[in-house]
Amino acid sequence: MNPSEEYQNRRQLRIEAGEHWKRLDGIVANLRLAAGVSFFILAWLAISPGALSGWWLFLPAAIFVGLASHHDRIRLHGLRAKRAVAFYERGLARIEDRWIGAGDPGRAFFDESHLYATDLDLFGKGSLFELLSAARTRSGEETLASWLKAPASRNEILRRQRAVDELRTRIDLREDLAVLGQDVRAAIHPEWMKRWGAAPAVLESRAARLLAPILSACMLASLIDYFGFYGSGWLMIAALGAGGVFGQHYRKRVRAVTDAVADPVKDLVTLSLILARLETEEWKGEKLSELRAALETHGQPASQAVHRLVLLIEWLNSRLNPGFAAIAPLLVWATQFGFAIESWRARHGAGIGRWLDAVGEFEALCALAAYAYEHPDDSFPEIIETGTYFEGEDLRHPLLPLGRCIPNSVRLDRDLQLFIVSGSNMSGKSTLLRTIGVNVVLALAGGPVHAKRVRLSILAIGATIRVLDSLQGGTSRFYAEIQRLHDIMELTKRTPVLFLLDEILHGTNSHDRAVGAEGVIRGLIDRGAIGLVTTHDLALARLADALVPRAANFHFEDQLEDGRMVFDYRLHPGVVQKSNALALMRAVGLEV
Repeated sequence: MNPSEEYQNRRQLRIEAGEHWKRLDGIVANLRLAAGVSFFILAWLAISPGALSGWWLFLPAAIFVGLASHHDRIRLHGLRAKRAVAFYERGLARIEDRWIGAGDPGRAFFDESHLYATDLDLFGKGSLFELLSAARTRSGEETLASWLKAPASRNEILRRQRAVDELRTRIDLREDLAVLGQDVRAAIHPEWMKRWGAAPAVLESRAARLLAPILSACMLASLIDYFGFYGSGWLMIAALGAGGVFGQHYRKRVRAVTDAVADPVKDLVTLSLILARLETEEWKGEKLSELRAALETHGQPASQAVHRLVLLIEWLNSRLNPGFAAIAPLLVWATQFGFAIESWRARHGAGIGRWLDAVGEFEALCALAAYAYEHPDDSFPEIIETGTYFEGEDLRHPLLPLGRCIPNSVRLDRDLQLFIVSGSNMSGKSTLLRTIGVNVVLALAGGPVHAKRVRLSILAIGATIRVLDSLQGGTSRFYAEIQRLHDIMELTKRTPVLFLLDEILHGTNSHDRAVGAEGVIRGLIDRGAIGLVTTHDLALARLADALVPRAANFHFEDQLEDGRMVFDYRLHPGVVQKSNALALMRAVGLEV
């Protein structure tokens, strides 16, 4: 089956499963009600002298407790079925180009100063991040974002490609990762958790940890002795005083421990379940096998260690229960569990960063694998070892519906470094730049590309497609653009560069634009960069003639038909030969 049929079939099965669990939910709810009513009927009969033994009350009570436990499991299955339906509906929305606005736009990773993130729509509504990301953890989101914002090494890209190819058909795994745990936004901040795991110990006295339960036992025993057996009041005061002094001595340090773990418990539950699910998989590829090996410490699976931390935090937080709060101080509850959590941190804290990084990479790889599965015609690019090279055959924009994508082919290398692309507004110039840029981002992140074939070297991207002015920063668009051009020029000193310059320097007069644009372009070419420059200015197009054979002119055509512009969105060799701007102005009623 193709991806759409597979998702539709799975979605229908999950709908049927959800209906099954919903029916069971109703049946068990009625049985619980019957058990509760039976308990009160038997209680009434037991009150009547000789009518019924009170021991019969244990039967409906036991049935009620058993049904309550079973009811929770049924509701969990029903909730997961509902989430699975949503998972496949999102997949179908991506395949059918209905995904914009339905996913996570990744606004937290938006960076105006980045050399191409804004220009290529990496983040925000309708962005590449929104199309790809289904991460349940902050680590997964941050890893995917970092992969999109910077190229990996050739070896790492090849390792990711093999991992993505192995994960491509693991639909069950991606579904499980999407439905496990509570439906909460990822809130565990990896850097904070890493710092917490590696921070110096707050509570580390072995003697104090052994003394805490002894003091607790003494306080409870003295209270029972005094109130139950009329024992010594001085003994009770001494025991309570010793416990109070002990608790006060460690109060600030215990508060530091308990405050640190108060919030992330829900996310730790989800993390534990994700780890447990990943630990069940066996992998063939090097990348996935290494990530799987990272999910262990001291011979213990990471999921078990995190689950133990969750239990410790939940037991610690039980002191906040109103029914338990009164006796928690007598048990030195917070102090004992503070020591236990610190003991856990001493044993496993160093592994937290490794676990979170591994989960983040798994989720980022799953995101690329889902894209690969849902776009079966997309291919993995060939990454060449050296040089400055890009070749794309039948390139399409990954964020545009397939029916609206017109493929174009581009090849740039040391011999032909520059395309100067002319044409009118809306003809496809900017879209071509973004098409190339986004496909390069996907390629250098380790994913497939939306093209028939792509071959490229490791390239740093620099773009001026959507450079904006800044009211807060007090900078104009022109100033922001020349600053970006400077940054791209500096980048060429360190690495091979692919530049994508849209309407270069159009924010100044024609003379300065011509002189400045020629200087920038010559500087980039002389430093070995490759790229494309779009322009309306046909004078700039003549620069390609002066740079032959390192540069060539291309253009997009348009036709005026019945008062409207019609475009074919195909890249043609040479400079655009005609302009329909005046005719279009007249067609809409402007007197020109």
